[in-house]
Order: sequence, then C-alpha cells, then structure tokens
Amino acid sequence: MSTYQRIVLASRPSGEVEAANFRLETAEIPAIADGQILVRNHYLSLDPYMRGRMSDAKSYAEPQPLDATMIGGTVGQVVESKHPKFAAGDFVAGMFGWSEIGVSDGALLRKLDTTHIPLSAYLGPVGMPGMTAWFGFNQIMQPKAGETVVVSAASGAVGSVVGQLAKLRGCRAVGIAGGKDKCDYVVNELGFDACIDYKAGNLEGDLAAATPDGVDAIFENVGGAVFDAALARTNAFARVALCGMIAGYNGEDVPIRNARVLLTNRLTVRGFIVSEHIELWPQGLGELGGLVATGKLKYRESVVDGLAAAPEAFMGLLKGKNFGKQLVKLI
Repeated sequence: MSTYQRIVLASRPSGEVEAANFRLETAEIPAIADGQILVRNHYLSLDPYMRGRMSDAKSYAEPQPLDATMIGGTVGQVVESKHPKFAAGDFVAGMFGWSEIGVSDGALLRKLDTTHIPLSAYLGPVGMPGMTAWFGFNQIMQPKAGETVVVSAASGAVGSVVGQLAKLRGCRAVGIAGGKDKCDYVVNELGFDACIDYKAGNLEGDLAAATPDGVDAIFENVGGAVFDAALARTNAFARVALCGMIAGYNGEDVPIRNARVLLTNRLTVRGFIVSEHIELWPQGLGELGGLVATGKLKYRESVVDGLAAAPEAFMGLLKGKNFGKQLVKLI
C-alpha cells in the first residue's frame, strides 16, 4: 500500500458528537528518516476522554487540534525501522490516533510480547484503561480486605478491572451498570458480589440493599445521579477515586446533590489523570499483564471493522452502547 487512511477532527461538537465532526482522509505513506519507525496499526482504542479533547474548553490537556488526526491509543506492527531498538515485525503500543499508519522516533512506543497476551488486550486491561483502574484502586481507594467497593460503569474497560482487583483483594465489589445483560455479566463472569442496573428505576434502593455495611471506597466513572447514590451510602473516611464524569461529557452540568456527606463522612475525593503517573506504569502493567496471562483478569471487547466505522462506534460508546472495551480493527 502506498496510501493510508486517517480520520481528522473536522469541527468541534456543540452538544452531542455527530458524524459531521469527523472527516476521513487518504494520505501518502511517508518515507521515514534515520531514527524513525513506520508502524501499521492493527487496533485503535476508543475512549470517553476523547470527547473532552474535542472541546476547546479549558481542561487538563490541550484540545484536539482541528484538521489533525484524532487522538487515540493504538497497537500495531513495525513494518520498517531505521531505529536501533526496533525491528520490522515488532509489535508496539503507541498513540498514533485514528490512523492506519504511524511514524515515531520511538520515544513513546512500548514493545509488546504477544506470547501469552493478545495484542488487543494491550489497549484494554494491559493498557491505559487497566492502568487507570490499577492506579485509582491502589493509590487512591486503597481498600482493605472485607471493605465494600462501589464501581460505576462496571462492565466497561476500566470499571471491570477495578471490581476484579477488589475481589482479588478480598473486598465486597458492587457494580453499577446500564441494563440486565451488563449486570449479569458483571456478576456471573467478572465475579462482582452484586450489580445495580441504574436503568431499572430504583438506583438508591437497590444500591442500599447491595451495600448493607455501607461503602468504603468508590471508583467513579459517571457522575450525576449514580455518584450521588454511592455518596449516600458512604461510611466515615471513605475514599473516592474520581476518574470520569461521562454524565457531563456533552456540556451538561454535573451537580453533586449529596455534597454534605463529603464533610459529615470526612471523605477523601481525588481526581486523577493516569498519564500523569507514568512512573508507576511499569509496575501496574506488569501486574495486570500477569493477571491476564494467567486468566485471573477477564475482559470483554466490542470490535468494529475498519477505520470508517470509528465515528459511529465512538458516538455509541458515549451512550453506553458498547459492551466492554471499544476497539476498531484496522487490519
């Protein structure tokens, strides 16, 4: 192939993301210089954080530039190398975005061993989502055996790992997810003790029944009513890892109605961005890789074929239509 496809951000969304915000382009494959690597991407990761980058509102990271390749994590194979540390045939993880091809100087590339871990898993449980779960769980929630942990978006790429880490530590793991199928998966496949279907209309009552001893730690992906319900169940000195606020990703306000319990229960609430803690990635990814390779950490993927399918899959992800980690298969 002499050309490749990429998707750029054509316009910034106002409210919900639309297909018109993206543009599919064809470009010539560049020649690489000394010290560079050419990679053919096999999978692209779609993640909720991308919605925030599409906006030019002030945030923790620079906005996604217009008319530039959409940001995103990728795994693929080196097809040509003029870099001493990489050879053609090596599998690598990078941030080449919504593109079939990537060129790198090797600085942010990670070599991957696919002997016992499938390539796609390096974008899920052994990648950024898994590391997000590992950091929030170990560094912020710090639960002890016997404590109760609540995880929102529990069937997703991040939440599913949090709950399984909690079970491995001897905690009671209670998930919150949308729909019976997702809740059944969280309990029957992932081993959570309970899962609350927030779409069933009895979120507060169901969560109270599932947490008879209260809640000692919360991993929050959603915000809004889901977060409020979990806050209402907290014990004194509970810890909250604030990972995502998907309820407000289209610009809606996300008020905390149970804010008084932050004081009365002396809660610790800490937001975090996992890319700011790169020094811990080798340890975290090493532990997660071992768990996946030995079958102790289960995961599920939603996969669409071809780069052109990425915008529709991303819009579905923001509405909870995916089941598990959302990927785009590029080859």
